[in-house]
Parts: sequence; C-alpha cells; structure tokens
Amino acid sequence: MAMISNIEDFFAKGCGRCERFATPLCSVRKWESGLIELRRICISMDLEEVVKWGHPCYTFAGRNIVILGAFREAFVISFMNAALLKDPEGLLQKRGANTQHAHEILLKANEQVKKIEAVIRAYIEEAKGYAEAGIKPPIVKRDIEIPHELVEAMDADPQLAEAFHALTPGRQRSYAFNLNSAKKSSTRVSRIKKFRDKIIAGKGAMER
Repeated sequence: MAMISNIEDFFAKGCGRCERFATPLCSVRKWESGLIELRRICISMDLEEVVKWGHPCYTFAGRNIVILGAFREAFVISFMNAALLKDPEGLLQKRGANTQHAHEILLKANEQVKKIEAVIRAYIEEAKGYAEAGIKPPIVKRDIEIPHELVEAMDADPQLAEAFHALTPGRQRSYAFNLNSAKKSSTRVSRIKKFRDKIIAGKGAMER
C-alpha cells in the first residue's frame, strides 16, 4: 500500500500506510474535526502545507515546523526541533520512554484543540522564530553513526523517530551499518522506506 502524496487525501482517506486506509476504521476518521482545526491554525499562521511520509507537514523558512498524525487512541501535533521549545505550559510529551525530547501535544478529544489553541499558536510562533533565525538544537553526540538520510527521514516522521530511538543500541547499529554500506544516497533512502515497518515493530535490520 502506497502512502498518500496529495494533502486532501489525508483528511479524506488517511495516510495510506495500513489496511484501514479509506475505510471508516481509519484513525483519521475518528479525529477528523480535530485534525481539521489543527490544519486551520497552521495555515492561518503562514505555514506552508506539504505531505511528508503520508502526513500533513507544515513548514516555514525552509524548516519543518509541525506534523500532524492520528492514532487509534489519540491524534497529535508534533513539533520538529522541539528541544528548542520552552514549553511553559508543560504540554509537550514524549512518545516512548526512550524518546530524547518531549515533542508532541497529545489530544484525546476533538474539542481539545480549540481549548488550547492559544498555546498551540504560541508554540508555533516560537518555532517559526527559531526557523527564521536559523537556530537549530545542539547536535547530540552519538556512538552510532546515523546516515543523514535517516536523520532527515526521522525529522519528517516522528513515529519513525520515536520507534528508532526506542530500539536497543544493537538494533540501531544494525540499521546504521546496513545503510552506511550503501554507496548511493538514493539506495539509502529506498532502504529506509523498506525498513520503516521493521523499525516501528521494534526489530533489527536482519530480523524477520
């Protein structure tokens, strides 16, 4: 099943990454009104709307600012480069115990968006300021040499990032070794797409 590439398809059918796509069981259907409210906020704040990894992503000054997602239990607005955000309201959460930085606002009711709209707008405005100024979070030194294609893929796909960081060091190394062995960037990008389901499932590169 192919991920969607048209932004309207997400709000009408879902992301296209599972068998629930374009059915009443799709998580987007459950959280449709809340996701549309988040979309309204992002567009009204001069963010550019694009599709990345099957999800609506909103950019500013050439930087990913937020990405929207839907799960069975909740829907989220995830902030890129969240390590920079001050989060005075304490709304940002981590997805998974091994996620490095709290980066997403988890919403469990469609009505929640309007209740915290002012906070969401303030956080987006802060993130826009960093993007415009070219400020990036400090680079965290890793023992594992992660190829930049995987870093970029995780920046665009919070679920992938969370799942990868939750892997054991050995499993992380298995992907780093496999990807770094490819000479061409296009080959690494292709492998990342094929590896995504394994990473989400918590498996290593060589596991079935």
